[in-house]
Amino acid sequence: MQKTVLKNYAKLLARAGLNVQKGQEVIVSAELDQPEFVALVAEECYRAGASKVRVEWTHRPLVRLGAEYRSEEVMSAVQPWEEEQMRCRLRELPARLYLESADPDGLKGIDGAKYARAMRARSQVFKPYRDKMENKYQWCIAAVPGAAWAKKVFPRATNPTLAEDKLWRAILECSRSLEGNPLANWKAHNEDLAARCSYLNSLGLTSLEYESSNGTRLQVGLLRQGLFAAGEETTLSGISFNPNIPSEEVFTSPMRGEAEGVVYSTKPLSYQGQLIRNFSVRFSHGKAVEVHAAEGEAQLKRLIETDEGAAYLGECALVPYDSPINRSRLLFYNTLFDENAACHLALGRGFTNCVRGYEEHTEEELHAMGVNDSVVHVDFMIGSDDLHIDGRTDTGARYPIFRDGRWAF
Repeated sequence: MQKTVLKNYAKLLARAGLNVQKGQEVIVSAELDQPEFVALVAEECYRAGASKVRVEWTHRPLVRLGAEYRSEEVMSAVQPWEEEQMRCRLRELPARLYLESADPDGLKGIDGAKYARAMRARSQVFKPYRDKMENKYQWCIAAVPGAAWAKKVFPRATNPTLAEDKLWRAILECSRSLEGNPLANWKAHNEDLAARCSYLNSLGLTSLEYESSNGTRLQVGLLRQGLFAAGEETTLSGISFNPNIPSEEVFTSPMRGEAEGVVYSTKPLSYQGQLIRNFSVRFSHGKAVEVHAAEGEAQLKRLIETDEGAAYLGECALVPYDSPINRSRLLFYNTLFDENAACHLALGRGFTNCVRGYEEHTEEELHAMGVNDSVVHVDFMIGSDDLHIDGRTDTGARYPIFRDGRWAF
């Protein structure tokens, strides 16, 4: 890939993704796949005014070794220095960039139950710190190619270099960063998303009804003071940022306890390094009470048993079936991309900033209003080319939101 194109992508992540502020620290989390690009991102963050850029390297094969050889007690333990690190981040509020590139099958075959219990134990320790940081700092999840990931997406590529080049092109195209000015592209895209949010927020919807020929029949209640959001977000201190690049979704947090019916997945879910395929979830009184999967059913059951909130919905996201990601006809085996190919739901934690006037309420008050709470937030795709979605109000008015998988307005 041309270096000028990669520089433009790095600039997009630093300027529009994180919107690095003068004197702010930046932490980049990345696998070992693209060190040259990580250096480009670091340089762009410095150009934007970062006081320090620190890279935290990860490596899926090492994670796998740890999962195989360490005891559950050792895996679950949070060291004092890790908590001190979280306290430091709470004080300093560094911008966080997560560059995804890991092998989707990198943890396949490990003891999933042991790994899930260990991650749950660690998450419960970190959760209070993360809750206090919510809506106070900029973060962005984006992607770069990894060799194993590229091979998974392009299994017929004649060599690893060709597969990686093809994945680079796909990532950049879906991120609106291959042609033209990426910053201008994202400005126009955010304006379109904002207009759709404005319309939806004007309707006073109290529920969404989903129906598809694959068997999906689901009604989800919405927060009484809820808002639809999309694309660019703003911290409590007024700093704008884009948390996901790419992003095609308009989303909201539903009312905990108000979901009835069954929904069928339309794309595989990669969760904790393992794939879950062809699954369904049945909800009663808002809770996932029955799940089935052709592959990975045990993993799916462990997911909804993570904690009390993991079996409830935290997000309803609207994504047109003709989105650029779906038009690519690629299955990325990566939630960042696949969730933006079609409508999706999320199990677990809801978004407190989807409540009107959320900044005036405590976390406890927002959860009492119906925002779900959990240590997990896991998106799964339900969009299809014949999905219909209607919005209902408390007066009984019905508004078409999606027809045949696409916006109806």
